[in-house]
Amino acid sequence: MQDAKKGGKWCYPKRQQFCQKRGSGNNWAHGFCIHGPKAEEAVMDMVQKEAEKCDKMSGFLTFMSLAGGTGSGVGAYITQCLRDAFPHSFILNQVVWPYGTGEVIVQNYNAVLTLSHLYQSSDALLVLENDQIHKICSQLMNIKNISFRDINRVIAHKLASVLQPTRPEAMSSHDSDLYTNHLGDLLTTLVPHPEYKLLTLKNIPQMSEKSLAYSTFTWNGLLKHLRQMLIANAAMEEGIDWQVKVTGNSRHGQYGISHNKSLANVLMLRGQDVHSADTSAFKDPSIYSSWIPSHSACSVWAQQRPFNLYEKSASLLSNSQSPLAPLNTVVGKAWNMFASRAYVHQYLRYGLTEEDFVDSFAALEQVVKSYSDI
Repeated sequence: MQDAKKGGKWCYPKRQQFCQKRGSGNNWAHGFCIHGPKAEEAVMDMVQKEAEKCDKMSGFLTFMSLAGGTGSGVGAYITQCLRDAFPHSFILNQVVWPYGTGEVIVQNYNAVLTLSHLYQSSDALLVLENDQIHKICSQLMNIKNISFRDINRVIAHKLASVLQPTRPEAMSSHDSDLYTNHLGDLLTTLVPHPEYKLLTLKNIPQMSEKSLAYSTFTWNGLLKHLRQMLIANAAMEEGIDWQVKVTGNSRHGQYGISHNKSLANVLMLRGQDVHSADTSAFKDPSIYSSWIPSHSACSVWAQQRPFNLYEKSASLLSNSQSPLAPLNTVVGKAWNMFASRAYVHQYLRYGLTEEDFVDSFAALEQVVKSYSDI
């Protein structure tokens, strides 16, 4: 916010900012049980003032991390407050998954506690993994010394690609001058059952400006790669496993490799000749769970205006098995620590109980089972 202020760019009004210099020491319980309740009145008062300014409030989009104590603990608490204060509004939490190699020693505890609490309060969680964003910066953007600014720029690109206005394929060009991607429309399309709330986001193309100047794209090529990214569970177009195939209604393609099953997808296309793109491959019933109606499994939204210097670009917001592996890993690592009660005392001192840990593990193990059974 300070950088935006100095640069003369847009920033939040002073009276609508809540900042504290003291953090939670990477302790989720400190953030959720101590800082959260202290900040509740001030934060919710600001939220109420902004909500009253809306002619039509679609919902809330929050940005938070999973690994630390303040972002995850206070974020989970405020999300719970939003649900209580606005029971009929949509809530989408965009969460940043920690590096697999570790940022803090208790990050898996923090992630488990955050995810289990958000699952109770949110309508959906949009998961962006630090490891994947780092690879995009390194391999696609050709950035040598990757900074937080570089990572945030990639995240901002991804989010803008689905939040910028588009128009559903089913709407004619005369129905509306502008379609604004309301959260409600996205979430009702992508979350067919409250047990399945984990969303992921894939974009194509993504490259440095230098490479972009010498590149041309076709809709056929872009969509072929994006579909393979979906079924092979690839975060980017480089290094896709092309051996993964979808055949019939089997959960396994050729070579015995299981493909990534989906519950729902929203495909957003932007750029030249967008209405000539053939999106039928994303509507293949074999990609989706058998209990999902084929006519509602995939929605296509389009906008002729190019996005972020790309003459043609595609984004896929997906509810699929993609987050299953990292979620299973985090739960497993956290449980191994909890079995020996490592660092648990640091959480108990701020009001959390061992039963709270057990409840969180049980909730996420059910999520893992549900996604595994798609």
